[in-house]
Amino acid sequence: MTATEHRGRTQVQGHPAVGPEPRVAVVVITHQRRAELLLALTRLRDLPEQPHVVVVDNGSTDGTAVAVRERFPDVELIVSPANLGAVGRNLGVARLDTPFVAFCDDDTWWEPGSLRLAADALAAHPRLAVVTARIVVEPSGVEDPIVAELRDSPVRGADWLPGPALGSFLAGASVLRREAFEQVGGFSGRLWLGGEEELMAGDLAARGWELCYLPQLTVHHQASRARDPHLRRRDGIRNTLWTTWLRRPLRPALRRTAHLLRTVPRDRVTASALVEAVRGLPWVVRERRVLPPQAEARFAALDRAQRRSTARRYVS
Repeated sequence: MTATEHRGRTQVQGHPAVGPEPRVAVVVITHQRRAELLLALTRLRDLPEQPHVVVVDNGSTDGTAVAVRERFPDVELIVSPANLGAVGRNLGVARLDTPFVAFCDDDTWWEPGSLRLAADALAAHPRLAVVTARIVVEPSGVEDPIVAELRDSPVRGADWLPGPALGSFLAGASVLRREAFEQVGGFSGRLWLGGEEELMAGDLAARGWELCYLPQLTVHHQASRARDPHLRRRDGIRNTLWTTWLRRPLRPALRRTAHLLRTVPRDRVTASALVEAVRGLPWVVRERRVLPPQAEARFAALDRAQRRSTARRYVS
């Protein structure tokens, strides 16, 4: 792997390589998506990097665990009796000793070579905690609308970064440094699932870690139909409010809350999200730790872009 200067930005260039990539492993969380998970594992098995894979079955009752044991005996399987949401990733990471961990959802897959390039980038930059990939929507093959926001991120980061600095990341399309992940305690059990990355991103930045978008990496996403969009919207609204009040200073927190309340649909799903957010206030007050200025600056830079975003709307 070499680094070259191009238009003021360090670019990571991976040399062609064959054989297993021992620096990175993959953690997959799944719930009630047996067929999709089996397809995802087939794609992971066929990667040239041949990564070790840990699957966390979040309380599935559709025969997922039995099928994984039968068809993929080399996959490390963790069976949780309950759906732990994003905390399932914490269980997976705890089983690993690789320096880097790629996350993968059961309806996403990594393009061959991307995991090796991610490991090269992280190895070359010791203070880089997260690299996020370009996301291609399948079966259309077009870029996800969020890619433009990642590519044109307004966040200012270190000048040595191999790609645009980010204020947050997308877990299912990112490779993380295990040391950094463990340093901030993994994903919050309170948030469960839905925008859980933002809280971790803030805590990483508070500890001096960098995050960036790396367009050389690609993840493919074919959104599963086995999902509850209303539940995802409810949890997303709730988690946004919780994260905002856990880490943002008073004025930015008030502005973001006001914008959210003006723009979300006025229906039962939103009402349920607001009720849950209010119920969590005692925990939020107890755990509130305002980000230091250098970390808050990242979220402040994102505020305007998020207000204009067409890829970050709470609809279902």
